[in-house]
Amino acid sequence: MAYPTAVNNQITDAVTQSNVKVVGESPAMAMASMYQTMAHSTGILFENAVSAQQQQNTLSQAAANQGVMQIYSLDTTAAAGATEKVAQTGVSDNLTSLLTVLQAFSGSRKPEGL
Repeated sequence: MAYPTAVNNQITDAVTQSNVKVVGESPAMAMASMYQTMAHSTGILFENAVSAQQQQNTLSQAAANQGVMQIYSLDTTAAAGATEKVAQTGVSDNLTSLLTVLQAFSGSRKPEGL
C-alpha cells in the first residue's frame, strides 16, 4: 500500500482479495447465466412444439369428425343412385328392362298367319 490508512492492513487485504475474486469469477458467472438462459429458452421451444402438435391433432380429429358427419348425413336414395352409377350395377337391370320392352313391341306386331 502506498498510503497509510487508519484501517488495519489485514482488512484492506481481505477486501482487495474479495474484489479480485469477484472480478475473476465474473466471466464464469456470465457464461453460467447464458447457459441457463439458453436452457430455459430451449425448454420453452419444446413446450411450444408440443402445444402446436396437440392443436394440430385436435384440428385433424375435428376434420375427420366433420367428414364422417357428412358421410352419415347423405340421403340414402341419392347415395344408392351414386353407388349404382359408380359401380355400374344397374346395367343388367337396364338390359332386362330393354328386353322386356322389345318383346312387348315384337309381340304386338305378330305377322298374319303365325
